[in-house]
Amino acid sequence: MRTQELQSDVNKTFTELAEIISSFNEDQINLIPFEGSWTAGQVAEHILLSVSGFEKTINGSVAETERAPDALKDKIKASFLDFTIKMKSPDFIIPAEKNYKKDALLNAFQNLKDKINHAFETLNLTKTCLSFELPLLGFLTRLESLYFILYHTQRHIQQLKNIYQKLKETKNYAA
Repeated sequence: MRTQELQSDVNKTFTELAEIISSFNEDQINLIPFEGSWTAGQVAEHILLSVSGFEKTINGSVAETERAPDALKDKIKASFLDFTIKMKSPDFIIPAEKNYKKDALLNAFQNLKDKINHAFETLNLTKTCLSFELPLLGFLTRLESLYFILYHTQRHIQQLKNIYQKLKETKNYAA
């Protein structure tokens, strides 16, 4: 198990996330780029809701794992990094329609990144998390939960890049 490599990938992904969010100005963060889309602020809030939920799950009740601790990694990766499929978010991580503040989002991500790094450094990642069961996948191990965070965040970084590009094309940006 290459947890150091995964931790490095998660940290790089959170750095890339902060960079793309930082590229939006305060107005852009709340602009709808095209019909049916979330704003960049809503995408960021969705990521925060998801990651904070998984951070709590990772730190919640656990049991011994009776399979390879990363058995679901490839399924999770294939699902989230297939950009040809459109996914529907569960209601509990749908972001509110409101004005988001870029600095508040960035601070929240830094806080979560710190908590996730603490989990990498202090927890047995082979344990199965019992506080949340995913439809179709079931209970994830802590390790699989961290892969979920990684691939889910990478998917939404791509979405944020698309939103930024669309705003740029429609002149809703400041150089």
